[in-house]
Amino acid sequence: MKTKKPYAIITARGGSKRIPGKNIREFCGKPIIAYSIEAALESGLFDEVMVSTDSVLIADIAKQYGATVPFMRSKKNSDDFSGTTDVLNEVLELYQERGIHFSEFCCIYPTAPFITAEKLQDSYRILQEHDVYNVIPVVAFSFPPQRGIILSDHGYIEPVDINGAGARSQDLPVIYHDCGQFYWIKTAEYKKNNDVMNNHTRPFFVSETEVQDIDNETDWKLAEMKYKFMKGLI
Repeated sequence: MKTKKPYAIITARGGSKRIPGKNIREFCGKPIIAYSIEAALESGLFDEVMVSTDSVLIADIAKQYGATVPFMRSKKNSDDFSGTTDVLNEVLELYQERGIHFSEFCCIYPTAPFITAEKLQDSYRILQEHDVYNVIPVVAFSFPPQRGIILSDHGYIEPVDINGAGARSQDLPVIYHDCGQFYWIKTAEYKKNNDVMNNHTRPFFVSETEVQDIDNETDWKLAEMKYKFMKGLI
């Protein structure tokens, strides 16, 4: 069994419902998946930049931008209930059947245009630290979640955290959330425990201007505005 440099695994299912064709929709001039592929290739970190997909169209576009599609994703891991863990496990198993082993890999999302080669390189260095199994990009919440409010069953508002509600923002601990862009993972430890959020995981800090969930049309427009800002186009 050959040991390889890290692999990039881009997860791109074809059946997006909220934004049809989301993974290959044009984003600032090219298919959005192209940004993930190009950043991975430009980083020079990977033996292979592959795309796991169930869509022939996505596969064709991915290949046009330099990625490989060594096998198509199975039907059972292509529905609305299949998670990233299911997909990654399938990819690792199929590579293992081919006698290919890589000690580290990076799971990259196809709708993450803010990824750059430099971010991949800088975050990969963190993975090389002692006793680090995963690295994920994180960003601080723009408003303290401890001061959030919810609606009660009676329709009145009430604080999420009674202690945090009256505290000054500067007195509250900073809470971060996953950027939803990529995950660096050590393969052997992932096979033992696939909880990348809570298994010797280190953060890679990202600016709020370079993070955007893309779940609807408004999100898409905001992401394009942030991308243009990041590139100095506006």
